[in-house]
Amino acid sequence: MSETTDTVSERQACTHALTHWLTEARHQRQRAAAEPRRAARRQALRAFQAARLARTHADLLDSPRYGRAAAFFLTDLYSPKDLGPRDAEIERVLPLITSTLPTAGLHALLQAAELDALSERFDAAMVHALGERLDTSLDDADYAAAYRTVDDAPGRQHQIALILGTGQTLDRLAHKPGLAALLKMMRGPAQLAGLGELQSFLERGFTAFRSMRSAQAFLDTIIERERALSARLFGGGQSLA
Repeated sequence: MSETTDTVSERQACTHALTHWLTEARHQRQRAAAEPRRAARRQALRAFQAARLARTHADLLDSPRYGRAAAFFLTDLYSPKDLGPRDAEIERVLPLITSTLPTAGLHALLQAAELDALSERFDAAMVHALGERLDTSLDDADYAAAYRTVDDAPGRQHQIALILGTGQTLDRLAHKPGLAALLKMMRGPAQLAGLGELQSFLERGFTAFRSMRSAQAFLDTIIERERALSARLFGGGQSLA
């Protein structure tokens, strides 16, 4: 099989998978927004999780070397931010993206979209498990109990693996020659085409990872902490510290 055929096949597979995960994330968001109380509870949960992430990784956020990348992770990948506008832009120009982006860029978007959809899926399950407890101040013990009620250790591990995979892909992209110039050149046309969210996401990711020189220690730290926390909660732990 020729290299060209392999590339076309890979792009087709990426397109199919990207469409699947974008559609799931959109449907999850639509279901959450359909009922005001559920929407409010979802936002309360995501705010609680964002505060937990900021505490867990406070040293990375404060680090001169890793701060920008940590902020990108907590606002663009694993966060309470509504990623709907970014995903809607990707869906709107999916044929163009899948035919023009480097395959590494496609994989970065695919991993980010799957992570977004999986996070939405878990958030919906957590909102259901917590119920009225999200109408008041949520504490660590309530969150830990709901985490075990949802009870999907393999899914949680896959969620963490997607964080690692997305970071590694972005790290490779950040060191591709000429990519900085290409992203800068795309800025104006992207804004005119209504693709500002997608362009901003790509630029922030590129800049964050390029500024670290090597992301491996950064990624290892995040993954180790998140895996340890997940194991502790499934083991009966009550604290998120």
